[in-house]
Amino acid sequence: MHTLMPMPALRTMTEPEYRTWAAAEVPAYAADKVASGQWAADVALALSQKEQDQLLPQGLQSADNHLYSIVDAGGTVVGMLWFAEQTKFNARIAYVYDINVWPAHQRQGHGTRAFQALEGEVRRLGLTGIALHVFGHNTGAQALYAKLGFRPTNISLFKAV
Repeated sequence: MHTLMPMPALRTMTEPEYRTWAAAEVPAYAADKVASGQWAADVALALSQKEQDQLLPQGLQSADNHLYSIVDAGGTVVGMLWFAEQTKFNARIAYVYDINVWPAHQRQGHGTRAFQALEGEVRRLGLTGIALHVFGHNTGAQALYAKLGFRPTNISLFKAV
């Protein structure tokens, strides 16, 4: 018998969850920027911290930012999602800064269901769409976003010489 897994809940991230995520996110983002060739390794951590401080100046309470824990049907936190309300494409939209499903819970549909739940939250907030950035080296995420109906709006290319 095949049973469908229920949608995960996007619930507001708690302060302890935020502190844990923020401490891990700074080095993870720095590593992605280095892997993409955008930042040098020796300055990446400082640049990542500076960017996070600018985007989330009041942490979890930063205006127009929404940080959620992705919770599975059993109540286990399996990841997180962060978006900010922004004006892009001449409309108020949700700009996803980060979605992360913890490694032990990946490839189980949580990312797909989190985006489906996000669509409902975006409608509830009166926003008109969802935008995001994906690193070129993250082909798994690119495939997921394409499957979910996201289409490229810009493509930046780089060649080291």
